[in-house]
Amino acid sequence: MTTPEQPGWEQQQPGWQPPTQPYYAQQGYPQQQPGYGYGYPPPQQPGYGPAQPQPPRRRRRGLIIGLVIALVAVVGGGTTWYLLAQGGSGAATPTEAALKLTSSLGNGDLVGVLNSLAPAEAALFTDPVQDATGELKRLQVLDGSADPKALSGVGVKTQNLTFDEAGAQQVNDHVTITKLTGGTLTVTSDFGKLPLAKQFLDEAVPGGARSAQGQETKTIDIAEEVRKSGEPVRIATVKVDGEWYPSLLYTVADYALKDAGEPWPSTSVPAAGAASANDAVKDILQAGLDADIRRVIELLPPDEMGALHDAGPAILKAAEGQTEPTGAKVLDLRTQTSPVTGGTRATLTSLRLQDPSGEVYTFAKDGDCYQLSGEGHSERMCADDVANRIEDETGSVPSQVRSVLQHLTGGILKQGVGVVTTQVNGKYYVSPIRTLTEQGMTVLRSLQPGDITALLKFAR
Repeated sequence: MTTPEQPGWEQQQPGWQPPTQPYYAQQGYPQQQPGYGYGYPPPQQPGYGPAQPQPPRRRRRGLIIGLVIALVAVVGGGTTWYLLAQGGSGAATPTEAALKLTSSLGNGDLVGVLNSLAPAEAALFTDPVQDATGELKRLQVLDGSADPKALSGVGVKTQNLTFDEAGAQQVNDHVTITKLTGGTLTVTSDFGKLPLAKQFLDEAVPGGARSAQGQETKTIDIAEEVRKSGEPVRIATVKVDGEWYPSLLYTVADYALKDAGEPWPSTSVPAAGAASANDAVKDILQAGLDADIRRVIELLPPDEMGALHDAGPAILKAAEGQTEPTGAKVLDLRTQTSPVTGGTRATLTSLRLQDPSGEVYTFAKDGDCYQLSGEGHSERMCADDVANRIEDETGSVPSQVRSVLQHLTGGILKQGVGVVTTQVNGKYYVSPIRTLTEQGMTVLRSLQPGDITALLKFAR
């Protein structure tokens, strides 16, 4: 099947230690890594062993995937912040769904690209847009007239894209892998067209440096790359309510399984949510401490993280013998909930953990202060204490940078550690991607105008 030319713009750790990072980042947790959503090609799926050195043909294939697929998930690196989803619809067949995605690329319609994804997946990448755009304007990084519905600076032209419809792989009744075999992709980037604030550009990126970052164009012959690699570019599609949509997350999972030499499992790990947002956070933390990967997967949203549920048996198989329970127990966990775009933020306010020896560690949040105790010791830390410590320990750092660090640490301490949960069919689940997005928003909300410019100047 061919499309006409479509020009356009646009191991476990020994023993147990009090946790120092969010539970979903612990080793042994089958994370949904953010890398695939930041313009990079699909990564190795955690749990399938260390990534092996890739021959040149795989790197080239990754470039195509980066253009066709990863551009869809332009979250985090900056571009999705400029996109706002409008109502979308699916397609009648898997191939039509994949073509809808590439058609959106060719028309320069990046909003359409995101909208062509499965609804829950599209929402993951578009829900935070309005808030983030407002914050970036407040921070004087984006121009005040920047339109969150449009992205300039990147142009994509597709021509004569072809798919091997007969070779499409049906995984199950709701997932089919389509195969892109030919056509060309031409990507043109122009730094000068990005909607950045003039003052930010003048201070952070001197004119000479901007001149050096002129327009760049690259064309990829997909058929040639397919010949070199010996295999087509795989684009996963998923059926939702009778219509087909391309899926970035299923595509990532498909490549992870393929690279691991594993087929798609014939069964899935069913979702089993909690009764409340607080219980979802508590349960997934305990599951992580118990190295209970099945329970972790059960607590992931079935709509957003359907790819991990369907790939779940393969993840469990790969994890056999690789993880061990820590022996730690969550005695009590309490959160304060607040609405955020697309879900509920559960901010940790108190936690009591018991290690295998019976020692109890406690954590409590009181405003912008935190009380930590354990092993007979207790320490209270407040935002002002951190600010004073930064002042004492960064004497050689420019005052503007010290101010940035104080804004950042103070803002994060005041807002606290937040985990985003979603509700599906009356049950609560922990959303890894929304949680990562909220952490990014926590950082943005902590900064003040001029802070990002100060950091960029200091880094030069």
